[in-house]
Amino acid sequence: MTKPVIEGAPMSADRLLAAYANLLARSSRMLACMHERDWFSLVEEQSSYVIEVESLSKAEGNLELSTEQRERKAELLERILEQDMEIRRGLLERREELQKLIGVSQRKRDLARSYGVRPLFDKGPP
Repeated sequence: MTKPVIEGAPMSADRLLAAYANLLARSSRMLACMHERDWFSLVEEQSSYVIEVESLSKAEGNLELSTEQRERKAELLERILEQDMEIRRGLLERREELQKLIGVSQRKRDLARSYGVRPLFDKGPP
């Protein structure tokens, strides 16, 4: 896990851009976790991502950026937002998969109850 760039010294334009580059790197790791279906790691990365975003928004303040620095920040933000949209689409697909699995499980349970059959995994009293 990378340490946030914004801890410690006062925020400068270079540190601000480095912090946005770190956010992009974390976003890329989140996207990779989503593609690998590593949901646990995705949640861990996302938790750190949220903390970094909050810290960055507080630290940025009224920092003046040159035209070139503003353009670089905009490029980083655009890539972060593109990846965020892809991650959200992947998570929506995953949610739909889980909803289908839950529905199938509930139908199996309801059928088993209707016909008085105990599922194999049910060790409780009849």
